[in-house]
Amino acid sequence: MKKILGIGAALVDVLANVSDEWMAAQGVLKGGMNRVEWPQMEKFLGSLKNPIQVPGGSTCNTMVGISKLGGDAAFISKVGDDDLGRLFQNHLKSYDVENRMGISDVATGCVFSAVTPDAQRSMWTFLGASNEMDENDFCPELFEGISLILAEGYSAFDRENFKKCFNLARSLHVETALDFSSFGVVESCRDLFDELFEKKMIDIVIANEDEAFAYAGVKEDAALDVLAQKAKIAVVKLGKRGALIAKNGIVTRVDAGTAKAIDTTGAGDLWAAGFLYGYMNGWSMEKSGRLGSVVSNEVVQVMGAMIPEEGWARIKSQM
Repeated sequence: MKKILGIGAALVDVLANVSDEWMAAQGVLKGGMNRVEWPQMEKFLGSLKNPIQVPGGSTCNTMVGISKLGGDAAFISKVGDDDLGRLFQNHLKSYDVENRMGISDVATGCVFSAVTPDAQRSMWTFLGASNEMDENDFCPELFEGISLILAEGYSAFDRENFKKCFNLARSLHVETALDFSSFGVVESCRDLFDELFEKKMIDIVIANEDEAFAYAGVKEDAALDVLAQKAKIAVVKLGKRGALIAKNGIVTRVDAGTAKAIDTTGAGDLWAAGFLYGYMNGWSMEKSGRLGSVVSNEVVQVMGAMIPEEGWARIKSQM
């Protein structure tokens, strides 16, 4: 299989169940991503009882999923020279994801995911060392052996490096994919995404229904139509109602799984893993999307973004 390079934040996910009342008291929209500095993150972490800690980050979760499916995946970011950084690097090694990361003097980043009773997760992100990528980290050598890059929308806050990455990929004939990541990212980085779309720098765009609405101002099929005019392949994920995929003027609808969700953390990341694995193997949009749904169906049945081995066994039995 062709190799996929994931570009995003190296973060340790910290997950905890919270009440709707706790969520309402935070004064932010449920389901969004909020960037914080260390003092606020430290306050959150100090108030949690028995949180789950798992190395992750959106694109890293996708690369792990691709590798578990039997694909060839690599990941680039930065971590701190600390225990969490070493935990993260061991995580990549244990899942056979090629480590192309650098080491920073800044602490390793983390994400607090607050999960409400409806299984929705709201996130607060401290980027830490992940925010220390610089122009020297993006060079032609980075793309050696790579057929497609997947960049998470969160990385677009580092505008110049984000653009440099896509420009380099295009000049080296490497396909590109963008996952919007959050409606907040779309609202903040809309002009940058528009610039890349206009220059035909993005081959595949992946969005959930909130992100698609934030970009297009319309919903579902209409939003898909807007995104399909921007990229060769456009995806709008509809949660428990499945997903819509547009390619070459043809729209494919795929159903979601039937599992009862207890936590949606990583659901979109793992859907992308299944879809991109299929795409890189030359599968149809329907078959690729169906695998995305199968993988996503497994991850929503556990807390966090790590599917247990018995889950992967069920996935592979359906491939």
